[in-house]
Amino acid sequence: MKNTLKWISAMRLRTLPLSISGIIIASCFAEYNGVFDIKIFALAILTTLSYQILSNLANDYGDGVKGTDNDDRIGPQRALQSGAITKEEMFNAIRINILISIVLTVGLVYYSFGSDNLLLALLFFGLAGLAVRAAVKYTVGKSAYGYRGKGDIYVFIFFGLVSVIGCYVLYAKQIDHVVILPAISVGLLSTAVLNLNNMRDINSDLKSNKITLAVKLGPTKAKLYHYTIILLAMFITVVFAILYFTGSIYNLLFLIAFIPLSLHLKRIKTITDPKDYDPELKKVALSTVLFCILLGIGYLF
Repeated sequence: MKNTLKWISAMRLRTLPLSISGIIIASCFAEYNGVFDIKIFALAILTTLSYQILSNLANDYGDGVKGTDNDDRIGPQRALQSGAITKEEMFNAIRINILISIVLTVGLVYYSFGSDNLLLALLFFGLAGLAVRAAVKYTVGKSAYGYRGKGDIYVFIFFGLVSVIGCYVLYAKQIDHVVILPAISVGLLSTAVLNLNNMRDINSDLKSNKITLAVKLGPTKAKLYHYTIILLAMFITVVFAILYFTGSIYNLLFLIAFIPLSLHLKRIKTITDPKDYDPELKKVALSTVLFCILLGIGYLF
């Protein structure tokens, strides 16, 4: 039991709901357009979760090996940092998780496209390869992009554009303009979660030479950047609601999610101690999930 619990902890379950936000919203619009398939939905969820768990394990390994996870770090203690899991065990777990991700990806792409859409299948295999590489290279290796201030870009692309638009294409076999603005909004909100994490760790990251975008910007500008991406996500969604309003009041359900996001921005304004950013991570992540659910189901009634 103890062995199981340490691996569950290393997988960082609290990060998993955010990772499937894009799948939820893409699936709702697939249902709206009559192309939803429950098997694609299930496989997409499992595949996305495997990528997120891979990313979490790789981040634990990369930051642990580099010494970034140390006593100065404010967030929850990592597996390598605590000694609960050895470097060798974590490295083997990463390898196994890569294999699991590959198997799930092959199953998802084959079921969705078969042999009738070979070009799309090849495109998605390429995207899957990039996703696996991005999951691992965030903190692992000398050229880890998370240490060079590029994590925000990757999160925006994979949690937003690829997750929403890519998932929709799995259903419809084509891109639909209806999912583009929601994909941008989800990407921005997901980036805000990463930025919160980086603002929390700004002092320890600077000492460890982990140069995140928050470190580059500094505390004051990182806050301004945070306000900007969340407010921009909200604005883009309002524009989307105007452009794609169907006459149903349910289309505006997503506005409920703006309440916790607005309260979050108000709270961020008053924070001076980096450790106080940690509780806000969960709030923004769950608000993003709520946002996706409400925006999606708002077009199913």
